[in-house]
Order: sequence, then C-alpha cells, then structure tokens
Amino acid sequence: MEEIWHRHLGVYGICLHEGKILLINKMGGPYTNRYDLPGGTVESNESLTHALRRELKEETGISINIIRNLGVRDYVIPYPLERLGTTHIHHIAIFYEIEYLSGELTYCTDMHNNDSIGAEWIDMNHLSSDNSSPLVMQARSWLEDKNNQSLELARLDSWTVKDKRTNSSM
Repeated sequence: MEEIWHRHLGVYGICLHEGKILLINKMGGPYTNRYDLPGGTVESNESLTHALRRELKEETGISINIIRNLGVRDYVIPYPLERLGTTHIHHIAIFYEIEYLSGELTYCTDMHNNDSIGAEWIDMNHLSSDNSSPLVMQARSWLEDKNNQSLELARLDSWTVKDKRTNSSM
C-alpha cells in the first residue's frame, strides 16, 4: 500500500524544574494516553517562538522563558487521517530548551481546541517508551547526553498507538 503523508509542523518546549520535566497528558492524535512535551502547531502568520509561548500557556497555564533552540527531529508515524486521506503523519518537531517563570499548572477543560487534559511535573525516571511519546524520549536522550543530538528521520512503523501510560503516582 502506498504511503500518503500528512506533514505536521510543531514547536515543543523541554522544561526542567526542581529535577522534574514538564509534560502534558495527551488525549488526541497518535500520542493519545501518553506523556508528551507541551507545544504544538505553528499557525499561519505566527513565529516559532510566539507559537511556543502560546501553546505552553494554552496547555500548561504557565509563563516561560525561551533559552535556546535545541534542534529539529522528524518522525514518520503510521496514523491514518481519514478526512485527509493520508496513511502516515510526518511529524516535524522543533525543540526548544525553556525555563519556568511563573504560573500554576492547569487542567484543560476546552477539549475542542486542545488535545491535552493537563500538565504535570514528572520525574525522569518514570518515563519510558511505554508511557511517553517519541518526543519525550528524544528530550530525555538529549538531557542525558547533551552531545547526542541526532537529527535523523525516525521511522516509527513498529510503534503502536494505544494506551501505554501506567497509572502509577508520580
């Protein structure tokens, strides 16, 4: 079967605070029921940094400072979008190192405009490919080895989209 890709461009923040990483609880798309990095789609006529600040405010409720761009990574995920007639998502993710400035984490009640049900600070030791998106695993890899910033395309054909997050308290 021929692959037909839908290209998705997104910006994502990697934020550590008091030894924990800021993550959202994903409730839509190929990363449903997994932890994911806060961030999302760059809208028309929007700069990358404006999109990142907007997405962080929408998904987490906090204000941030953007420290630096860490790089870009792309993923091909088998995830059909029937309305577009595509078989895969070509997810282009632009990563930024950010720092927490202020605000309280919020629980999202507007699921019409958001695919996150809230954010939380998670201990890095609780993260695995079973409960986290590939973006989170890339962030963890970069945080553990800042010299390893692989930018190769990741094919996720063997990765399955299903509920993998554990219900352990974190």
